[in-house]
Amino acid sequence: MKYSKYSAVIIGSGISGLALAYKLSKSKVNKDGILVVSKTKMNECNSSLAQGGIVAVMSDINKNDSISSHVYDTVKAGCGLNDFNSVIYVSENSADAIKELIKLGVEFDKNKDGSFDFALEGAHSIPRILHNKDKTGKAIEDALINYVIKSGEIDVYEDTMAIELLADSQNVVRGVLLMNKATGEYEAVLSNAVVIASGGIGQLYKYTTSKPCATGDGIYLAKEVGADIVDMEFTQFHPTALSVINQESLPLVSEAVRGEGGKLVNKKGERFILKYHKMGELAPRDVVSRAIFDELNKTGEDFVYLDINEIGIEKFKERFPSITNYMNKYNIDINKGLIPVSPAMHYLMGGIKVNLDFETNVQNLYCIGEASRTGLHGANRLASNSLLECVVSAFGLYENLIYKNLSAPKIYDEKIKNTLSIYQSQEPYYIENPDFYKNQIKEIMWNYAGILRDEVSLKTGEFEIERLNAPIKGKKVFSDFESYEIRNMLYVSKAIIRAALKRENSIGAHFRADAKNNENIKDTIEEKIQNEIFVK
Repeated sequence: MKYSKYSAVIIGSGISGLALAYKLSKSKVNKDGILVVSKTKMNECNSSLAQGGIVAVMSDINKNDSISSHVYDTVKAGCGLNDFNSVIYVSENSADAIKELIKLGVEFDKNKDGSFDFALEGAHSIPRILHNKDKTGKAIEDALINYVIKSGEIDVYEDTMAIELLADSQNVVRGVLLMNKATGEYEAVLSNAVVIASGGIGQLYKYTTSKPCATGDGIYLAKEVGADIVDMEFTQFHPTALSVINQESLPLVSEAVRGEGGKLVNKKGERFILKYHKMGELAPRDVVSRAIFDELNKTGEDFVYLDINEIGIEKFKERFPSITNYMNKYNIDINKGLIPVSPAMHYLMGGIKVNLDFETNVQNLYCIGEASRTGLHGANRLASNSLLECVVSAFGLYENLIYKNLSAPKIYDEKIKNTLSIYQSQEPYYIENPDFYKNQIKEIMWNYAGILRDEVSLKTGEFEIERLNAPIKGKKVFSDFESYEIRNMLYVSKAIIRAALKRENSIGAHFRADAKNNENIKDTIEEKIQNEIFVK
C-alpha cells in the first residue's frame, strides 16, 4: 500500500472542489500540497451539465434586483425550510463570487450594448441568471480545469475513488483511503483537511440527468465516521429532461427554455400547466414536475412537449446550442418546435450537514457542493442557485481553512493502522453482475421513492433495498469500483426512504400522496415564508 500526505485532500473535481483548489493554491497554508481526487476524468463531472446559468445578485448593475428579493425567492421555493442565515450568506457573497469567476476567465453572455444578459428562470421574481449560452457549468468548469492544469500547484488523481475516511481513536479525520481504478491498488493519504465535494445521487434513480459518477459516495463516507446526514427526503426531480429511451443519463432541457417563453403542451397540443399553478411554466420545479407526472398518468403517454415556437427556432438554436445538438443526436426534428420532455431525478437538497464555515460535526471533515446540506435550498432548490452555492461555499471554506494548521499528520494511531491492515489482509468481496444490482436499485427508487410517495410504496422500497443489501451486509473490502459504488448506493437509498417515511407531510420536493396537508399546503407555506422573512 502506498502512503502520501497533503495539506488538503478534496474528494471531487466538480466546480466546488476545483474552486476550492484554485483558491487554496494561492495561499501559504498548503506547504504539503493540495490533492484533488476525481472518480472520473476531471471534465466528466456533473458540473459540466449545468445549462441554465448561475444566480448573480448584482443590484449595482441589475437595478430591479436585491439581496432581499433573492432571499425571498429562495425561501419561497424552499418552502420556508431553508436555513435563513445560509440563504443570506450565499446571496450577500454572490456578486463577489461572480467577479472572481470573470477574473478567472469565465465569459457570460452580454447584450448588444455590452451589458450582462440576465435571464429569467422558474420561481425567480426577476431576471438574475448569468449564462454562457446553455453551457454555463461547462464554461466555469473549463476555466477551473485550465487553471488547475497550468498552475503546477495542485496534484490530481483521476480515475481514483475515495473508499474510507481515516478517523483516529478520537474520531478526528486524519486522511482518506483511495483506490486506483486501473490497478486496484490502495493509497493511504494523510491530511488534516479532508473535503467532500463528491456531488449528488442521481444514479440511484432510473431516470436522471446525472452522469454515471453520481452515486452518493461522499454521503456514505461521511456517515461512516458519524457525520450528520439530514433532509434526505428532499430529492428534486427536474421537470424537463429530454425524453429519450435507454439512456444512462438523460440530457437536460434547461429551465431557461421556459424562461425564454417555452410552453408545456400535451400530445393534443393543449397547454395544461395553468391548471396546476398560476405561475405556469415558471412555477417551482416540484410543482411543474408533479404537473407533468400527473398529466402523463392521465394520458398514458411517456412524455409531453415543450413548445418552443414562440421563442423562434433560429433564436433557440443560437441561445441553446447544447440542447440543439442533443436533439440532432437523437434525431428529433427541432424545426417542428416540439421537444419531448419528462421529469427526471436532478438534485439532492439534503446531504452532509455543515455549518456556515462548511464544517461537519466531525473534526477535520468539511463538505461543499451538492453533497453538503448547507440549508440554502430548504425543501426545494431555486433554479441556478446550485452553481452559485458551489462557488460561494468553496470560497467560504477557503476563508476558514487559511486560519487552520494544515500541516499533514506525520503519524497515525492504532485505530487507523488497524483499518489499513484490514484492506491489506482481507479477501475482497466481488459482486457478480453489478449492472443488475444498479438497475434494480434504480427501478426500486423510481417506482417506490420517486415523484409521488406514500407509506405503502416507501415501505415496499425499503424492503426491496434491504433484500438487495443482504448479501453484502457487513462486508468492508470489495474488489472493484462498481462494488464500492453499489455499497454506497444501497446506503443512500435507505437513507432517502427512511427520511421520506419519517416526514409524513408533503412539502417542497417531498410529496406524500397519503398526506393530510395536500389540500392546504400552498397557504401554509406562504404564511411560513412571510413570517420567516419579515419577522427576522
